[in-house]
Amino acid sequence: MYEFDKAKFGAFAAQLRKEKGYTQKELGEKLFISDKAISKWETGKTVPDTALLIPLADTLGVTVTELLAGERIEKQPLPPEAVEDIVKTAIVYNEAAPTRVWGEKGPWRIIYILGCLSGGICLFLLYQKDRLTTSVIINAILTFVFGAYFCFFARTKLPLYYDQNKISGIYDGFVRMHIPGLHFNNRNWPHIVNAARAALLTEMTVFPLLALIIGYFNFELWFSIERYVMLVLLLGALFVPIYIVGKIYE
Repeated sequence: MYEFDKAKFGAFAAQLRKEKGYTQKELGEKLFISDKAISKWETGKTVPDTALLIPLADTLGVTVTELLAGERIEKQPLPPEAVEDIVKTAIVYNEAAPTRVWGEKGPWRIIYILGCLSGGICLFLLYQKDRLTTSVIINAILTFVFGAYFCFFARTKLPLYYDQNKISGIYDGFVRMHIPGLHFNNRNWPHIVNAARAALLTEMTVFPLLALIIGYFNFELWFSIERYVMLVLLLGALFVPIYIVGKIYE
């Protein structure tokens, strides 16, 4: 079986880091991970999770292919055997694709659809009354998109790497979440997903409903406070519950 060369990968990553003038701590801060994790990569003890390959390659100024190969690749066609080796590396490196929550049983998908209907009705009524503001539209986009992620597409399990290191950031497709002081792992991740679902689906309905009710009686008042209401809901109803449950089960 083809073996991924951790030592070569680590040495190449260390070389690139030094060329960029980053310390291990500075590189870790850019990727939202600890300098100890960087040290383990560079000594060949571990390798980054696949979700970190693109951010790592971008930060170090190389391609993902070059990272996997452990060397710079000249701007010329690769021989067939070199291409095959790199493909084998990628296959072995990421042999287990992450499972997603869409295969789980539970009420969240139905609740999400009901939340979209409720929020959509409020948006339509606001539009009809010519009181649909930018903040309401932004809130709807954020809650619809990230609500869909946590209800349908979130990982059911984080890579083992998260259990072996103290990592405060999540990289998963378009989702980037960094919460200082909170370390994500497989003990707290299911609780974090549920907390995010509850918060996003609540805000999906509550914020446009508040806009509809308060704006009906006093639109000027609502227009002056809506940004603060959205901020309180996002921080207080989303990140605070995520942080609390994350710390409880960390």
